Amino acid sequence: MFRIGQGFDVHAFAEDRPLIIGGITIPHTKGLIGHSDADVLLHTVTDAALGAIGKVDIGTHFPDTDEAFKDADSAVLLEKVWGMVKEEGYRLGNIDCTIIAQRPKMAPHIGDIRQRVAELLEADLSQVNVKATTTERLGFPGREEGIAAMATILLMKNE
Repeated sequence: MFRIGQGFDVHAFAEDRPLIIGGITIPHTKGLIGHSDADVLLHTVTDAALGAIGKVDIGTHFPDTDEAFKDADSAVLLEKVWGMVKEEGYRLGNIDCTIIAQRPKMAPHIGDIRQRVAELLEADLSQVNVKATTTERLGFPGREEGIAAMATILLMKNE
């Protein structure tokens, strides 16, 4: 049996915050605003996994009104959700992720991001695809106001 989930997330830029994408700190003049570390990609991956197992979304499990998740490491949140996926009897088939940002350029960091996502999902690197695109200077990413990300995940039932 297969389960498919999709995720989407957006975070605005902020001063005096690190920029963390896919569990990797990326050098940039700004970071992202969020209750947790604001890792837009890992939030997207988490939502996709939750969607695939029918467990609503990241905000349901880790609400931004709960101080326990203030400045939380999004990798830890994803690990908790991945535990839920495994408890449901699933493993990763593959995941395809897109980071939408005008700046900074993501290409130099894609390899490290793919590796980190693969580690978090206990998967082979070949099962994880991460790519980046701009919006040709259109919309909030194009105006460099923030970053968005989306992901589609395929889970496979363990035999």
